[in-house]
Amino acid sequence: MQVDLVGEPQHASLVDLLVELHAFYNEGTVAPRETVRAHLLDRLLAPGSPQQLAVASTDGHEVVGLAAFGFVHSLVDFDPALRRHCQLKELYVRAGHRSAGVGHALMAWLARHAATHGCHRIDWPVKATNLRGIAFYEGLGAQRVPDRLSYRLVGPALGALANHA
Repeated sequence: MQVDLVGEPQHASLVDLLVELHAFYNEGTVAPRETVRAHLLDRLLAPGSPQQLAVASTDGHEVVGLAAFGFVHSLVDFDPALRRHCQLKELYVRAGHRSAGVGHALMAWLARHAATHGCHRIDWPVKATNLRGIAFYEGLGAQRVPDRLSYRLVGPALGALANHA
């Protein structure tokens, strides 16, 4: 298995993984491949995209796992050794490849990549109901951040706030 930033030979297989990821989060709804491909090429991999995509592949082409991440600077840590960190947006392993070391390989690669780029930590969200994922992360040595919660503005609440004078 290889892990590295996504390359053009992996795009088609990555589209397949993203279709599966969409169904995972959207109760089995299937996204059109062409829509996913356009989103991948025009947004996620576009120059200036704030996210980078690392992929695990079995033969250099078949993508079996994904880590989407970006680098951010702290607003409160001014010490150069502490102010940069890596924000993991998504870690996903195809259903047929789970519990085979793919997630571990992606996280190990990300840890090396983040350290090489001056990051002192990696942060990420996880669904409270994802007990398997939580156990996986804790098995890596990750610790829950006890004083953090996740919030979201969406739909009418977002519109109401945006229109508030």
